[in-house]
Amino acid sequence: IILKKTKLFAGDPAPFVMELPAYHVPAWGNVLRATWERGWSFIKRAGTVILAATIILWFLQGFGFENGAFTMVEDQDNSILAIVASAISWIFIPQGFGNWRATVASISGLIAKENVVGTFGVLYHYADELSENGDEIWPEVAASFTAISAYSFMIFNLLCAPCFAAMGAIKREMNNGKWTAIAIGYMCLFAYCASLVVYQIGGLITGEVGFNFFTIVAIAIIAFTIYLLFRPNKYEGVNEVQLDSKKAVASK
Repeated sequence: IILKKTKLFAGDPAPFVMELPAYHVPAWGNVLRATWERGWSFIKRAGTVILAATIILWFLQGFGFENGAFTMVEDQDNSILAIVASAISWIFIPQGFGNWRATVASISGLIAKENVVGTFGVLYHYADELSENGDEIWPEVAASFTAISAYSFMIFNLLCAPCFAAMGAIKREMNNGKWTAIAIGYMCLFAYCASLVVYQIGGLITGEVGFNFFTIVAIAIIAFTIYLLFRPNKYEGVNEVQLDSKKAVASK
C-alpha cells in the first residue's frame, strides 16, 4: 500500500503472462536428474560457502592480540573478531543487541541465514552439533539477551536482506544494479526500523527501557508509517494509458 503511493511504483502493475505447455507425466530419468542437480547444488553450498564462513569465524575468534603479541587467545574479547565487530556493534544499540557476538551473527546471516545459529555455536564455545532447538547454548545466549532484545534480534534477521544466493537471484531477475541496491537497501532499512520499534516500545512497556531519544525515534517511525498508509495517492492513474481528446480531434 505504501509503495503504490510513491512515484516509482505508481499505476497498475505490469501484467505477467506465461503460456504453459500441455502437461505430460515427467519421465523418471528427468525427475531423478533434476533431484540430483538441486540436491548437489545445496550440498556444494553447504560444503563451500557455509563451511568456509564457519572456518573463517573459527580463526578470527580464536586468534588475536594478547600481551602485545599475535597468538591464540584464551579470552574471546581479545580476538580479531571481537575487535572488528565491537567497532560496528554500536549500530545495533537502539535495537537492544549492540554486543559483538550478535553483530557477527547478523552479518554472517547475510551469507546464509543458517549461519546465524552456526555462528552462535562457535562464539558460545559449543564444538559439537547443535540440536534443533539449540538447548546446548541457551544459558550462554540468555546472558547476552533479554526477552525483548531477543525478539528484536530475530525480527531484524528475519526481515533484513536475504542470503547472498537470493541477492544474486534478485540481481539476475531485475537485471539492473540500481534496482537491486534499492531492493536490498529497502529490506535492511525496514528490518532496522521494525526491530528498533519493537525493542524501544516493547522495552518501554515492560520497564526494561527508559524514555530516551530512540523512543522518540520509534514513535516517529510509527507515526510516519501510519501517515504513509493513509495519505492520499496523488500518483493514482499516473502510469495508466490516457487518451488526449484534444490531440485526437486535431488529428482528425
